[in-house]
Amino acid sequence: MSLSSNAIEPLSFREALGHYASGITVITSHVDNEPVGFTCQSFYSVSMSPPLVSFSVMSSSGSYPKIRRAGRFAVNILSDEQVRISNQFARRGTDKWHGVEWQESPLGNPVIAGSLHWLDCEIHAEHAAGDHLIVIGEVKALNLQEAAATQPLLYFKGRYRNIGAHSAV
Repeated sequence: MSLSSNAIEPLSFREALGHYASGITVITSHVDNEPVGFTCQSFYSVSMSPPLVSFSVMSSSGSYPKIRRAGRFAVNILSDEQVRISNQFARRGTDKWHGVEWQESPLGNPVIAGSLHWLDCEIHAEHAAGDHLIVIGEVKALNLQEAAATQPLLYFKGRYRNIGAHSAV
């Protein structure tokens, strides 16, 4: 029996990947005097030396071309208290920044208030992969917040989750 990628149904593939728990981030930048950003759960570390991270974004993203033009981005690692922020930045065609407090990072990227941590990056490389782009960033600055009781915002089986809890947020 021969297996091909055409045999994989998109909904089955999505459901299978939904069984992998991931953290939620918002990738942000600032270009043409305008903050831009989008929710991203496909974020991970790549290298310790040099410090590299990566995220994947849909090729059809409206936000990413602006981030590419800026040449830099911040990764805002969301806390479990930021479900509204995650949902707001996941929408297309709305004012994603309405009611969102933020300040500038050392590279000039928006850092969202209340995030667990942030990483300030310059775009190091970009690779086309199917209907997505894989973006690699070199970390130039970071900030570890001192909120010991705060937990990360997690996503599992299509729902937000808490660490150590079996119920949805």
